[in-house]
Amino acid sequence: MTADTDVLAGVSPTPGSKKPDPILIATGVSRSFGGLKAVDVEHVEIQRGLITALIGPNGAGKTTFFNLLTNFDEPDSGDRTFEGKSLNGVAAYKVANLGMVRTFQLTKALSKMTVLENMKLGATGQKGESMFRAIFPFLWRDQDNEIESAADSLLARFKMDHMREEFAGTLSGGQRKLLEMARALMVKPKMVMLDEPMAGVNPALKQSLLDHIKGLKADGMTVLFVEHDMDMVQEISDWVIVMAEGRIIAEGPPKSISENEAVVSAYLGSHHDAPLDFGDDE
Repeated sequence: MTADTDVLAGVSPTPGSKKPDPILIATGVSRSFGGLKAVDVEHVEIQRGLITALIGPNGAGKTTFFNLLTNFDEPDSGDRTFEGKSLNGVAAYKVANLGMVRTFQLTKALSKMTVLENMKLGATGQKGESMFRAIFPFLWRDQDNEIESAADSLLARFKMDHMREEFAGTLSGGQRKLLEMARALMVKPKMVMLDEPMAGVNPALKQSLLDHIKGLKADGMTVLFVEHDMDMVQEISDWVIVMAEGRIIAEGPPKSISENEAVVSAYLGSHHDAPLDFGDDE
């Protein structure tokens, strides 16, 4: 355990364990679709300033839970708080304004706008978005220049500055992932939530994405990500939460998760007694 994860040294590796300084808390969160209860989470806490992975077999409810945490879907019951503020009934865009932003498994880049224009859309509180102010450029031009400068800085950080005038629709899947992550940072978030950041990314860009995710933590942000790539989970996560059939069945440091009996059973069936080999592809 590294110095920055020593804060979790005394945390019990059990589902719903209390964290010393949680930034996000969910309690009693459930969501059903017809007769299927897709999410049934009693309690979970995400530690501030660390990288937490949310893993589980296909159909475990990970993305649905992600949507409930970010208010892209409403739970049937339960409470969620971010920085001590209730998220119940808060519109998804207002959740982003509070400092919790997310990316999607299927990227949401606006294909007929340039990379730079996509970046500028991510900035909040833009004066030019007002119908009245929009017709008077002198009211918003200075702010727009500041937003463009911030966008260019982030594009340079993500090594995409040479593509600023390219249409987003011409980017590869991996480049769109980079663009979406960079655009999320335009909000200046406290927490970044990534839904399968490696999905559809070619091997050449995977390491770049990994480095950028580590960079988010280095900049003081909290990261929660859903992922099937277990090599990535082992490499960058400080804590792992495991879902199966909508419930949290295990959590703990990444090294301990592969030997957890509940996790092995969820992935391989109840009759397996060997630890999971996270070095193998799923």
